[in-house]
Amino acid sequence: MGTPSRWLLVDVAAVVGALAAVNVTAHFSSDTMQLVAVPVGALALLAYARLRGMRWHELGLRELRRGARWGGVVAGVTVAAVAAVALIPALQPAFLNERYGVNVGATLLAVLVIIPLQTVIPEEILFRGVLHGTLSRRFGLKSAAVIGSILFGLWHIASSLSLTAGNKGFSGAVGSGSVGQILGVLGAVAATTVAGFAFIWLRHRSRSILAPIGLHWALNGAGALAALAVWHVTSH
Repeated sequence: MGTPSRWLLVDVAAVVGALAAVNVTAHFSSDTMQLVAVPVGALALLAYARLRGMRWHELGLRELRRGARWGGVVAGVTVAAVAAVALIPALQPAFLNERYGVNVGATLLAVLVIIPLQTVIPEEILFRGVLHGTLSRRFGLKSAAVIGSILFGLWHIASSLSLTAGNKGFSGAVGSGSVGQILGVLGAVAATTVAGFAFIWLRHRSRSILAPIGLHWALNGAGALAALAVWHVTSH
């Protein structure tokens, strides 16, 4: 006998509410809390999902070998694509991100440690693991994909508030004032919503969250390395 529909809806509300709390904590609290909020939140919601009877395959945490193969392939293709785009002079200003463009050591630390452990892996556990599994139980696969992707886009509102201010290419295109900030946020939400659909598709094709982890890590990591390369090439 399955879980009654009303309790599945309670689970959805609990998970979405927890995601909102994690997001606010990760962006508007002390430095220490910002550092640990997303990883700790991912572990807490993973524990909640298991307590509520969610099985490992519902969380995308069963077929890890298959997921790793998919993740490796999509990561390689993504890194090559980002590198090719970064070689186009007209598009290079979009990579001029002050966060990653100045210090080589800090950028490598971000790519190899901070991005995967603070962002990519916990976000995939939260969204393609717990949230997607919870939504699928209540609404079915298609609705879960739509709702989950939109929520993933909204998740990036706070992190994109300073997007144009820290990126010379974006600020040059849309401005650095309030209008530019709004356009930057809308663009980030739209892009990450589309990315959310791609991550969910990979999760189901591979039956593992390791595949979207590979793509997610490649997008963020390759973007940071491209910013570093473009910054040093254009500044000399």
